Amino acid sequence: MADFLTDVETLRERARANIEQGPITSAYGADRERVIAVLNEALATELVCILRYKRHYYTATGLNAGPVAAEFLQHANEEQMHADQIALRITQLQGEPNFDPEGLATRSHAEYDASLDLLDMVREDLVAERVAIESYSEMIAWLGSNDSTTRRMLEDILAMEEEHANDPLGILETTGR
Repeated sequence: MADFLTDVETLRERARANIEQGPITSAYGADRERVIAVLNEALATELVCILRYKRHYYTATGLNAGPVAAEFLQHANEEQMHADQIALRITQLQGEPNFDPEGLATRSHAEYDASLDLLDMVREDLVAERVAIESYSEMIAWLGSNDSTTRRMLEDILAMEEEHANDPLGILETTGR
């Protein structure tokens, strides 16, 4: 079996060089600044989704609103976890997570929705989840093997976004709309 590891002395020497870069070593193959920018767009998307789901949770009314509102709240909480993961990864890459409300809607891939009709809320949430699925899929493909840590995080988020898309689809299917 061929040797594939760099000798220990070289590894130690590289680790001491550019120590101020923290976890970013010569093995990092992506454009760090571009990854941070893309992650900030993903962060904005998650923040808009949190706000949309929270609004839907608090404004959902009607005979069947209870279970649907509970689903909205669960999704809002899970989107908050995604936002936290993304913000942490941005800081690990020595960037700054952009929580500035100024321009949040324009940085987001998903749209905010102010529907009052329960089924319109469900439809808009499904659209937003489909946007997130497309966005995360493209980000994952773009990263490839250049930043496996970010890619794995995005793959985990993508899996949950796919679950989120399945929930409103089930609601729409049971209502026949």
